[in-house]
Amino acid sequence: MTLRRLLIALTLGATGFSGWAQTTYPNKPIRLVIGFAPAGAADYVARAMNDAFGKALGQPVVVDNKPGNGSSLAADIVAKSAPDGYTILIASPSSISVNPALNPKLSSKPGDLAPVTQITTSPLVLAVNPATGIRTVQDLVAAARKEPGKLNYATSGNGSAPHLGAALFTKITQTQMTHIPYKGGALALQSLMAGDTQLTFGTAPSVLPQVAGGRIRVLAVSTRERSALVPDIPGMQDAGLPDYHLEFWYGIFVPTGTPAPIIRKLYDAAAVAMQQPTVKAALAREGTEVSLSASPEAFERFLVEDGKFWVSLVRSAKVSVD
Repeated sequence: MTLRRLLIALTLGATGFSGWAQTTYPNKPIRLVIGFAPAGAADYVARAMNDAFGKALGQPVVVDNKPGNGSSLAADIVAKSAPDGYTILIASPSSISVNPALNPKLSSKPGDLAPVTQITTSPLVLAVNPATGIRTVQDLVAAARKEPGKLNYATSGNGSAPHLGAALFTKITQTQMTHIPYKGGALALQSLMAGDTQLTFGTAPSVLPQVAGGRIRVLAVSTRERSALVPDIPGMQDAGLPDYHLEFWYGIFVPTGTPAPIIRKLYDAAAVAMQQPTVKAALAREGTEVSLSASPEAFERFLVEDGKFWVSLVRSAKVSVD
């Protein structure tokens, strides 16, 4: 065999092997990493969809909570994993846009993760401890202005959506409150219910289950208009702050370098899973809406513009790592 023919044979063999590996993907369980503690919004979304996601892929999907560093720990773990589709990330704007803007020294960068699809969108929910006596958004503004810095607000970590929600609130209302970060939404809610903190801009899956028992009082959702999923809660316009609007999303990411056919399989499986009536109903009960990207490429384009909003908010509200 001539050298030229040998090279052609090797190239065809490598291409064939690569194609075979991708068509047989997945052939073992998949690890779904999230950057927050159990019982928070990210955990709820992951567990609401992972069974249907696994069935669509033909392999189990195992949820792995890796809280820490404002969800950057989980992003770092996935970014440094093998780009083979077996370690994937559920992330919010915190991991993708906010944390890199807050801390340029992070060991992994947004470019180390490849987008697959957005899966949900949701407003935040502004809630207070009933012992504060605060019953409306205007009551909260008045209390914050009366004693600057006295009110403590709990969040799921530095750079999280709840952190940014409160930062936007203080910017618009020209008030001052004290940030108390935790390692997850559930821990932040526990502090609120215990009276260690007075308010939170929590995620809907964390906040809404606690409302019925009277342990917290909901004042508004973070979107300008009411949410169709929780129509009994005022939007910010009805609450007297028409300039306030914020909502957040969760999406799926893989390490950069993951082959396009694998990304497409993950996208197709996520699309099937998120359209299951049981998944949509479970998320809707907690004020979260299924919101799928048209394609991985469409999600990538969305992230470019969405990132500008979050980075601008970080800078204009002078958010920093505590």
